[in-house]
Amino acid sequence: MYNISMKERINFVIITGLSGAGKTKTVGVMEDLGYYCIDNLPPTLINDFIKIAQSTDGKINKICAVIDIRSKDFLQQFPEIVKELKKREDINLKIIFLEASVEALVKRFSETRRKHPFDESTSVTLEEKIKEEINCLTPIKEIADIVVDTTHFKVQDLKRKIIEILTLPEEKALHITIITFGYKYGVPIQSDIVIDVRFIPNPFYEEELTFKSGLDKEVQDFVLSFEETREFLKKLIDFLLFLIPYYIKEGKSYLTISLGCTGGHHRSVAIGEILSEKLKEKGFNVSVVHKDLQNEDRTK
Repeated sequence: MYNISMKERINFVIITGLSGAGKTKTVGVMEDLGYYCIDNLPPTLINDFIKIAQSTDGKINKICAVIDIRSKDFLQQFPEIVKELKKREDINLKIIFLEASVEALVKRFSETRRKHPFDESTSVTLEEKIKEEINCLTPIKEIADIVVDTTHFKVQDLKRKIIEILTLPEEKALHITIITFGYKYGVPIQSDIVIDVRFIPNPFYEEELTFKSGLDKEVQDFVLSFEETREFLKKLIDFLLFLIPYYIKEGKSYLTISLGCTGGHHRSVAIGEILSEKLKEKGFNVSVVHKDLQNEDRTK
């Protein structure tokens, strides 16, 4: 037995199931949720994959592997390997089996023109191949922790279901990036929402603040000393709290909020830092990038 604390356990999710049921799209969702993913992993390499993750000293503690009928000896090896994995205390294993109706799978293969893995025999119809795969994978389905029927799923439905399965709060599934910038250097092209904060009085004109930045408490205090700033922040946060759930509902994984002032040193940086803290307090996953802070041209 492995003697290892819960904090050190690797979260290991195996995605398996029927061909065409959405495994590739699920990997995309898992990557958005911060999982290190690998497709078509041979069952015999599972332990090596886990060892690699454990050798990163916690840098990779969430891994996901797609393991399915494409792997040689999958049907024979996988059940026994899963049995051994479930005995281990150093990993938190979850197996997700994806399926869909025969009709839905026939339609998906026809639309994408992909070949079914059981495509060796041209005399057998696609529907018959799908039914054969369903029969072959019945023992795999029986050992899965979760079975998901994707027949009527859109991508955003699949994402919500995966989040639910992993018991991850929805607000953590959306990564929010706040970018501060100076208009004189251009608006960031990746912006989803752009806010102009040049209406706030400029700290640049305060002698003791000219060569400080919005990272400094003195500048933040100056910016917050104005009623219009405080009212603006309140309305901006209310606006974002209204919008964000709809972005999540639509399956959006990344949201970029850009805040601009003239030079990107004082007002936008201060507001970016304050907004970041406010959103983090609400439980959101937020990072901040100060695009033009290192530029030495500190004109107004």
